[in-house]
Amino acid sequence: MGWITEDLIRRNAEHNDCVIFSLEELSLHQQEIERLEHIDKWCRDLKILYLQNNLIGKIENVSKLKKLEYLNLALNNIEKIENLEGCEELAKLDLTVNFIGELSSIKNLQHNIHLKELFLMGNPCASFDHYREFVVATLPQLKWLDGKEIEPSERIKALQDYSVIEPQIREQEKDHCLKRAKLKEEAQRKHQEEDKNEDKRSNAGFDGRWYTDINATLSSLESKDHLQAPDTEEHNTKKLDNSEDDLEFWNKPCLFTPESRLETLRHMEKQRKKQEKLSEKKKKVKPPRTLITEDGKALNVNEPKYVRPNRALKTQKCQSMVLVNHCFNSRIDFSLKDNEKQIILDLAVYRYMDTSLIDVDVQPTYVRVMIKGKPFQLVLPAEVKPDSSSAKRSQTTGHLVICMPKVGEVITGGQRAFKSMKTTSDRSREQTNTRSKHMEKLEVDPSKHSFPDVTNIVQEKKHTPRRRPEPKIIPSEEDPTFEDNPEVPPLI
Repeated sequence: MGWITEDLIRRNAEHNDCVIFSLEELSLHQQEIERLEHIDKWCRDLKILYLQNNLIGKIENVSKLKKLEYLNLALNNIEKIENLEGCEELAKLDLTVNFIGELSSIKNLQHNIHLKELFLMGNPCASFDHYREFVVATLPQLKWLDGKEIEPSERIKALQDYSVIEPQIREQEKDHCLKRAKLKEEAQRKHQEEDKNEDKRSNAGFDGRWYTDINATLSSLESKDHLQAPDTEEHNTKKLDNSEDDLEFWNKPCLFTPESRLETLRHMEKQRKKQEKLSEKKKKVKPPRTLITEDGKALNVNEPKYVRPNRALKTQKCQSMVLVNHCFNSRIDFSLKDNEKQIILDLAVYRYMDTSLIDVDVQPTYVRVMIKGKPFQLVLPAEVKPDSSSAKRSQTTGHLVICMPKVGEVITGGQRAFKSMKTTSDRSREQTNTRSKHMEKLEVDPSKHSFPDVTNIVQEKKHTPRRRPEPKIIPSEEDPTFEDNPEVPPLI
């Protein structure tokens, strides 16, 4: 059953930024609402209110809506027009397809002087004799009734015949009220019988039946132990019973009354609950994905899905191997490059995915990437250094690139063959050992042993006399080879 709550009103007030107090238009149609409440306290500025196709049985709690101009209460369970005197600005009232049988209750609308349009088609009162004349004569402010304009001549004639029409309307109202009382009694009796049957079913024996003899119950239970039907057959029989009950309910003829509408709603709720229970039973909790076996062996897992996979490529360059996952099964695409120094994993992560949704864990023998909580795990062909590894995202493609430098260990399928990395100290020790083993010694004739001359170890430098520079010979005027050139300035 639906109730008018603050959350419901806010969800239907998105056009007003979910603000309630200043709301001018509100639509609460098809919400299975049974009672009209809280709106006059929370939304006093309402001008238009849509409440069609609900289960409202009485007009109430709207008298404080002074600005209300249009009220739609079509397809509800209303049987009487009342409590609308406070809606001073009401100009249009829609009560199509309700259960209004008291036509004289329209007199409560005489205080709504701005009421111009009224819809009462589909109600029991609309089938009364002289129904239209009675409404036109009772409400002089009306301009339209059931979508048809009221002519002045029609109003004059209705006022003239009002004294004759009113007693006829009263008699028809009494007949309708007697019928409704009988229908209500039948509906109450039927509802009580259904409740009793449900109580019997709920309080019955543990095998679903009532027993008076204890021995009979024990014998039947012993026979049941030997002749038990499989669970699948029981499930199928339950399904058939539910479908048969549903068909029986919908094929059963009934009158269109407020009680029948409520009964239909209850039946739909029961079916809905049964389907929810069945769906809960059908739902199997998926076991967690095994990433590492009990023996400690890591498995290859590719659980994240990729909507639009790229084409995979295979390349081979200079002792480097590229492993590419073809994304035919809509799993995430990746490529693994195995070089001499490092292993590079290129993971085709979604381009516009937030990096906070990605978690990378590099281990010596495998790498694990959690993408939106779904694991991607890959066993590495060689052992790597987790501390020296790095993970970056491409700014153009958004791919996740993980660089993992290798350790000098080679991993085979069953056993591990280690190539120990030689440190500098180990290498120096090996070099000294090899030198000591292969040391070369000089052979000297013992007969030619002699002591070195210590005095001649350091040789004294011989002092050579310095040469004096030869003086420059300046030609004199007496020299026969001298030529005096007047253009040359004299030497100083």
